[in-house]
Amino acid sequence: MNHALHLVARVGDRGLLFDAERVDSVVEVHSTVPAPGAAPAVVGLAAMRSRVATVIDVRELFGGAPMMRDGKGARAVATLVDGHLYAIAVDALEDVATFTLAPAPIAQGTAGEWDFVTGVAEGEGETLMAVDIDRLVARASALG
Repeated sequence: MNHALHLVARVGDRGLLFDAERVDSVVEVHSTVPAPGAAPAVVGLAAMRSRVATVIDVRELFGGAPMMRDGKGARAVATLVDGHLYAIAVDALEDVATFTLAPAPIAQGTAGEWDFVTGVAEGEGETLMAVDIDRLVARASALG
């Protein structure tokens, strides 16, 4: 079991835990511009503190419908992956707290599809999923 500080966020009806050490910041992405030729999960590019961030939508990975691609912004978890700035779009940012993580249960035949879920913790009346940011970004980038 692992005791670590996590950011609690919502994507659709799922509660997610992001390792706080990997979160660069939480931001409001005010607008995006399209990124032609990018994976379907890439919403677009956005300016964040004089840097360009790739905004990604991970809803499909959790069984949800993709977000509206209207160029309007969203809340996001900003993080660096392999030296590149990403903004992972979320529906809500809820809290930062310490959680005791248990191993993620693996359903038969889904281990590869859910390899970005590294553990689970009990939240307020629900099970929260801890995600590996590197794997989450890689999996979202491979959608399509």
